Amino acid sequence: MSTVLAFIVIFGALVFFHELGHFVFAKRAGILCREFAIGMGPKVFSHKKGETTYTIRLLPIGGYVRMAGEDPEMVEIKAGYRIGLLLNKEEKVSKIILNNKEKFPNCRIVEVEYADIEKNLIIKGYPEDDEDQLTTFYVDSQAVIVENGVESQIAPIDRQFASKSLGHRFITIFAGPMNNFILAFVVFIVIALLQGVPTNEPKLGEITPDGAAKAAGLQQGDIVQSIDGSEISSWNDVVEIIRENPNKQLDFTIIRNGKEQEIQVTPAEKVVEDQKMGMIGVYSPVEKSPVQAVTAAGKETYFWTTQIFVSLGKLITGQFSIDALSGPVGIYVSTDEVAKSGIFYLMKWAGILSINLGIMNLLPIPALDGGRLMFFAIEAVRGKPIDRQKEGMVHFIGFALLMLLMLVVTWNDIQRFFLK
Repeated sequence: MSTVLAFIVIFGALVFFHELGHFVFAKRAGILCREFAIGMGPKVFSHKKGETTYTIRLLPIGGYVRMAGEDPEMVEIKAGYRIGLLLNKEEKVSKIILNNKEKFPNCRIVEVEYADIEKNLIIKGYPEDDEDQLTTFYVDSQAVIVENGVESQIAPIDRQFASKSLGHRFITIFAGPMNNFILAFVVFIVIALLQGVPTNEPKLGEITPDGAAKAAGLQQGDIVQSIDGSEISSWNDVVEIIRENPNKQLDFTIIRNGKEQEIQVTPAEKVVEDQKMGMIGVYSPVEKSPVQAVTAAGKETYFWTTQIFVSLGKLITGQFSIDALSGPVGIYVSTDEVAKSGIFYLMKWAGILSINLGIMNLLPIPALDGGRLMFFAIEAVRGKPIDRQKEGMVHFIGFALLMLLMLVVTWNDIQRFFLK
């Protein structure tokens, strides 16, 4: 698999499942989701289905679900506006045309006296064909506003993010990082099911074709009873004796097909971190069991979660510098290196990145999911939300600082990998 394809698949999967968490729980809460985006910046691909436009954007630095009510996106319809109205079979307004009304010859032209398309869903005004009669038009909850040929669905107050309960808002935001942990767990399960879970039995696993074990006649499945007279009770015992005896002939007593055999093996010498150790070219025994796979995936997820938190702690305490961080460029280069080792290593790398993305998004930093969850926690303590404009300003400043950090990290990556 080429590096570019591997990077696109991994990045796309991590962002997709993260945003899918937000999207699913937003829909369950009844929130209108206007856009589901992978990437940032200019659109590369766009497709609208139902209420939501699905987009792929140019810059691989994240994604988002644009939910109604998060931004002041709706056009305010004021008294005195002349608008066009199209009615559906129930005589409710299905389209509100703000300009270019000549393109909709069947619409009713109305001079607005009063409009409320969030709470009461009504428009009062004087129709062009009866200018003396103030008429009330009831607006369909899924009506769209048409401006410059672009349609935008209205968002009644009960479809907006801010109108939902604190619990619904919390789980909608938390579901993104949660999905990253779930994705990593599932990836680790798949790896364990395909590769098997290492066991500590004194049994030989896969034999490499060019190792000392193969040359001596050892076979996969052989049970090691003793080595040079030392009784063997676990795989760790086998590894320890072999490593301590490079270039020394060892007498293996094994059980094969129920029969005891004696085989002489001479471990090859390999230098690792200035230390000589023996190797015979045999992998540990593995067990392919769904129960073992789930258990191993849980341990793997826990291990990498704690490792990432340890690294964060070192970064905060100054044991790591900002130069140790990697952005998209660094991740791309690392993906290239991992891809050379095979598909299982690449899958494991994807799982680790997914955990990393989940943890990073849970940090209480403005503009990230963790920052928003922090404001929800404050709201729960205060009993009322913080002023939306003030919260929005905090998130805006946080986003600007994150983009600045992204630029610095990306420049460091370019210097480290391409300008050294």
